[in-house]
Amino acid sequence: MERPSAWKHLNDEQLLEMETLTEAYRRFISNNKTERACVASAIELAKQHGYRDITDVLAAHETLKAGDKIYAAIHKKALMLVNLGSDSLENGLNILGAHIDSPRLDLKQNPLYEESDLAYLDTHYYGGVKSYHWVATPLALQGVICKKDGTTIEVNIGDKPSDPIFCISDLLIHLAADQLKKPAAEAIEHEALDLLVGGRPLKVEGDEAEKRPVAAYFLKLLAETYQVDEEDFLSAELEVVPAGEARELGLDRSMIMGYGQDDRVCAYTSLIAQLGCPQVKRTSVCLLVDKEEIGSVGATGMTSRFFENTMAEILNLTGNNDPLTLRRMLAHSRMLSSDVSAGFDPLYADRFEKKNSALLGHGLCFNKYTGARGKGGSNDANAEYMALIRDIMDSADICFQTCELGRVNAGGGGTIAYILAEYGMDVIDSGVAVLSMHSLWEVASKVDIYEAYRGYKAFLERS
Repeated sequence: MERPSAWKHLNDEQLLEMETLTEAYRRFISNNKTERACVASAIELAKQHGYRDITDVLAAHETLKAGDKIYAAIHKKALMLVNLGSDSLENGLNILGAHIDSPRLDLKQNPLYEESDLAYLDTHYYGGVKSYHWVATPLALQGVICKKDGTTIEVNIGDKPSDPIFCISDLLIHLAADQLKKPAAEAIEHEALDLLVGGRPLKVEGDEAEKRPVAAYFLKLLAETYQVDEEDFLSAELEVVPAGEARELGLDRSMIMGYGQDDRVCAYTSLIAQLGCPQVKRTSVCLLVDKEEIGSVGATGMTSRFFENTMAEILNLTGNNDPLTLRRMLAHSRMLSSDVSAGFDPLYADRFEKKNSALLGHGLCFNKYTGARGKGGSNDANAEYMALIRDIMDSADICFQTCELGRVNAGGGGTIAYILAEYGMDVIDSGVAVLSMHSLWEVASKVDIYEAYRGYKAFLERS
């Protein structure tokens, strides 16, 4: 079964709508390269569409009813939006769930050192990265520094055209004979991914001469700009990310190339689909969570009680505090685990099985299962649920395709799908096909982004 190109399916009006959506998406991923930034921007969009903070509702001792729109955030790094439908909550929810963390380099807590009159920041990689991607390329430093007095300083250096940038140096080809003999995984050691941040010494006279003059000058500039000192690195969350904007790719401008499309391409389309549904029958939920790239752990990951606890609060605000109702609601829910899929790459065709691979430009992807080896760690959706999804997509005239994550035993990967499935709800993986996944600059097709948005919206409205 061959699925046709989605490009041939769109009329002129839809093509114009696609360009508007994907340009807004390009700006979103360019301006939001950390989880905190994604959550802050998503909240601003939600407020513009009538969503209210659940903490305000609780403080005012208000009740909730059909048509009310609520958002809840935790530690500024995970977010859920709830649009209360006219149907009973006990009958279940329609959930779009995506993650907003991406592979990157994090600064260690004691990062600054100086060697041979150069200043460096030591890093620890986050998620699955190929270390050789990160050398000899422009990098930015983003995140927050929290001071003991309770203030939080936002840091963003390297993304604006007028900013300085940073880099991790590479070994020159003239001396790389031994390096080139190593496997790719060993050519650049992860411990050697240290960020070059300065080369100018601080001038200090006499007995006050600095032992680390270049590092001292870096700290002086940091203090002047952000009013922080070296000790404040102990309570900082600073991420090293690629510098620069996402760009249109191809002479036909048919694709987007940018950092963090795994999984912000699905997070953004899920968010916009949720915001684009003013009224729903079944309550709709958009979950944007953290820590997927390292196992969905911690207070802001999907394995936390954030989702369950928030839905319990919402049930209580509607006048129902029966714990059994919460269990029934979760079991009767349906979810699209919105995460990217591996796009078929003709340059690496032997890693795929083409007829069961996602093709760029062929629409929204559905992975009945992910995992590795014998489907290990996957959700593996029920056939009945897959049939319902097919009916929803066909009824809404959505271009979609079914796929697997590469050849059997070629590797594998997972999503948050299995975590929500533990409640007994129906869950299937769906998302956008991406080339160069987990690289600094990933590639997605504009038409797939558009069809993902349309498919997610149809799921919320028709499921």
